[in-house]
Amino acid sequence: MSYTKRTLQELNVIDDFLMMAAAGGDEGEEFCRKLISVLLNRNIGRVRVTAQSCLPGYTPEHRGVRLDVEMAETVDEQGKRLPVANVYDMEPHLQKETHLLKHNRFYQAKLDGRYLTSGTRDFRDMPNLFVIVITPYDPFGYDYLKYTVRNKCEEVPDMEYEDGLTYYYFYTGGSKGGSQEIKEMLQYIQNSCEENAANETIKEIHRYISKVKLMPEVRESFMRFDDIIAWERNDAAKEATSEAYETSILIFLEEKQTITQKTKEKIHKKLKEKMNHENANQFIKLACQVSSAEEFLEKLK
Repeated sequence: MSYTKRTLQELNVIDDFLMMAAAGGDEGEEFCRKLISVLLNRNIGRVRVTAQSCLPGYTPEHRGVRLDVEMAETVDEQGKRLPVANVYDMEPHLQKETHLLKHNRFYQAKLDGRYLTSGTRDFRDMPNLFVIVITPYDPFGYDYLKYTVRNKCEEVPDMEYEDGLTYYYFYTGGSKGGSQEIKEMLQYIQNSCEENAANETIKEIHRYISKVKLMPEVRESFMRFDDIIAWERNDAAKEATSEAYETSILIFLEEKQTITQKTKEKIHKKLKEKMNHENANQFIKLACQVSSAEEFLEKLK
């Protein structure tokens, strides 16, 4: 999908930048509390909000994650301390992901890991985790506003399996299930204009969103964010092009002989060192001219 430049005023709550700016603002905790109270159809107590945090991989070779909005609820709406904390991870997903479910499985594991200290043997205080995914596309194809997913036992479907993990997938264009309040909130998240502020809660949120868009620090951050996104999209396109060149080279070489995985790894390493956008065509020509993958590697030296 090509990168489309938009102004700050044109952004909606479902956009990563505006969601994080609102969550990190001076009224961010109340904004998040109202939002998830409507979506989950229950009153949420005070929350501690962390907007856009990064969890590194266990080692430099392992992948980390970037969380959009993380909320921790330790007291209920009356101020009474909860026996077990509730953690909410809110992730808007504008672009359709082929492996969204496994993506969320990985994020959930990283989140759970940060709430356990080394040597923990008693897991009773591990917080409940609610992963909230908001998308403008239907992740499952059944046209529901909300899909609630929990672990269960196949042999005994009615058996309770309370591991404290719940996934909520919200589809902003859904027509089934949910409530009128959820539908109105999702419509506002998708298109955050005054006309979609259909009730008093959303009107309060819209007043705050309008205020956030006018904050000088948010406007300055958006200018930097916009440039970074454009650069990342361009850089990603270049990387994809390099992968396409390497694939073509391997196809030409494999027409001459079967290539072992070890040889493929050597070719990948050499191409990464030597190939760029200016000389890529020369490497493709070389792959056509040589008689084997070994000769190709030898000429690369």
